[in-house]
Amino acid sequence: MAAEVLAALEPRPGGHYADGTLGGAGHAGLILAASSPTGWLSGCDRDGIAIETAQARLAEKFVGRFELRRGNFAELADWVPAGSCDGVLLDLGVSSPQLDIAERGFSFMQDGPLDMRMDARQSLTAAELVNGEEAETLAKIFWEFGDERDSRRFAKAIVHDRALRKFETTKQLADLIERLAPRHGKKAHPATKVFQALRLAVNDEIGSLKRGLAAAVKILKPGGRLAVITFHSLEDRVVKEFGREKTRDYAFSGEVDVPELRMPRVPELQWVSRKAMLPGEIELKANPRSRSAQLRVLEKI
Repeated sequence: MAAEVLAALEPRPGGHYADGTLGGAGHAGLILAASSPTGWLSGCDRDGIAIETAQARLAEKFVGRFELRRGNFAELADWVPAGSCDGVLLDLGVSSPQLDIAERGFSFMQDGPLDMRMDARQSLTAAELVNGEEAETLAKIFWEFGDERDSRRFAKAIVHDRALRKFETTKQLADLIERLAPRHGKKAHPATKVFQALRLAVNDEIGSLKRGLAAAVKILKPGGRLAVITFHSLEDRVVKEFGREKTRDYAFSGEVDVPELRMPRVPELQWVSRKAMLPGEIELKANPRSRSAQLRVLEKI
């Protein structure tokens, strides 16, 4: 959604922008080009390979106009000055290179180690979760992070099978799920939600998103915009709830909003558009993986 991101952030010369999910530096390069000759970009990614790739690509055209660090976007406010940014981009989820490299263990389309770490420096892997957690914990992960209706059945089967042989590869796990829930002509692989859930759990993606949204607001200047691209409903719900909370002109204590107990306050953000932007037909044809993408944009008041 390159065109939509540029339209949302409106990069200009002299502006300061942050990309918390650099990936291959596609968006970062477009932001720097649109803000030439004096725009600045602060970028980060948990993936060391992504940082190396982004560094090389951006150095070809934009020397002296960016700073890249390896790390979680939840930590942006630790090194980007508060109130300094005109725009922040978070393009969530797993990148195409991560999916395409079997050794990263993100995809069941290719056999590889059951890894799924975005940051290879961390110790926790998908294999450790699958082989070490109790059935109840696995079922909770599959349900909460994957909305998997068969979460309990799959979890019990995993615990049963791992007693005979530990799960080490993506194919082992995918084959088990497919035996339990045959496709019967369905297009989607039955292990899709389980793999999504494990990836989210291994990388604490929802926790990182919540912290990252708060960090983005801190580093934005008034009038600066936050653009977030999500790829599934759980991420989108977190962004929408964050937006609702930050755009309200009142606060309330506890979990229940009782109108009589509301306390007036000045909202921090405003929606640029109430509805999420979706990829166009041209992009969908060129990049089928974008079919579930949604872009939401908020502006700091």
